[in-house]
Amino acid sequence: MKAIISDIHSNLEALEAVLEDIARHNVTEIYCLGDVVGYGPNPRECVDRVMQCQVVLLGNHDQGAMFDPEGFNPPAERAIFWTRAQLEAPIENRQAREKRWEFLAERPRTFRENGFLYVHGSARNPLNEYVFPEDIYNQRKMERIFALVDRYCFQGHTHVPGLFTENLEFHSPEEIDYVYRLDARKTLCNVGSVGQPRDGDWRACYILLDSETIRYRRVEYDIDTTIKKIYAIPDLENFLGDRLRDGR
Repeated sequence: MKAIISDIHSNLEALEAVLEDIARHNVTEIYCLGDVVGYGPNPRECVDRVMQCQVVLLGNHDQGAMFDPEGFNPPAERAIFWTRAQLEAPIENRQAREKRWEFLAERPRTFRENGFLYVHGSARNPLNEYVFPEDIYNQRKMERIFALVDRYCFQGHTHVPGLFTENLEFHSPEEIDYVYRLDARKTLCNVGSVGQPRDGDWRACYILLDSETIRYRRVEYDIDTTIKKIYAIPDLENFLGDRLRDGR
């Protein structure tokens, strides 16, 4: 059984709670779909934790930390520059810093395995394209994305969990009672966000994949500690902490 996580965004408390939850299940592999860093207060620690995962993809915030960010709003840009400074900070030995940078630089944009595709954004643009629930009404966009998917695609980026079927339906985790059986139809699965959910539920979100059965997991974590850390860092705007409470 696999655990698939995404969009940690330097939220150490959420990541550790999710890893503890994963440890309670018969999980043999953990795949991370990117955006390990950005927005949150613990980029170094989160990068160190995900190095243990079997597959880790590149997210747009991970890329932004290495290069000049493109398309970021001012708070996100300010946060990513702060993140870069933390990864470069000479508070640890040189080897530890270089290991993190090498790890991020080596991340692939896609991973394919047995007809399953793993990306951060979408099959069409693995790094930057958002696929929102309302895109089921954008037939042209969805048809072009599905044309690039052999069977099933797992993605993150929007921080909104749920499943898209080829007949242009979207199912939230609540609508399917958190369990979905993949069938012959092409399907896109957004696994949700560990560190910054945006579906109105503040709890960390990830999935367990057992054969072709998807189970969504929601995990409570010490959100107050994360928010206090954000408040204490001038380069991270307070709303980045406030939004965690609302799941927005």
